[in-house]
Amino acid sequence: MTYIYGIGRSSARKILEEAGVDVNVKVSEWNDQQLTAIRNILSEKYKLEGALRSEVQLNIKRLMDIGAYRGIRHRVGLPVRGQTTKNNARTRKGKRKTVANKKKVTK
Repeated sequence: MTYIYGIGRSSARKILEEAGVDVNVKVSEWNDQQLTAIRNILSEKYKLEGALRSEVQLNIKRLMDIGAYRGIRHRVGLPVRGQTTKNNARTRKGKRKTVANKKKVTK
């Protein structure tokens, strides 16, 4: 199954509905007219793949450049959307970096 960056389940259903294609019909059973209708809708109304990825990266870069809170979180590599970082957040923080305990001073 191939996925298109920028098209999820809900937008795929909207596209099929707009093109007049039944949701239950398999892709291999689509005719040329249905394919061209879907392609036209995708090219006119949606930003996909490379263009969408670059737009997202530019948005993140803009946040970092203006020094917004979200931009700082992106720069440091911490969760951006308010998640707690005390216990979890390993996906954003990366592999654990163990810090050694301080040794007790002997008298």
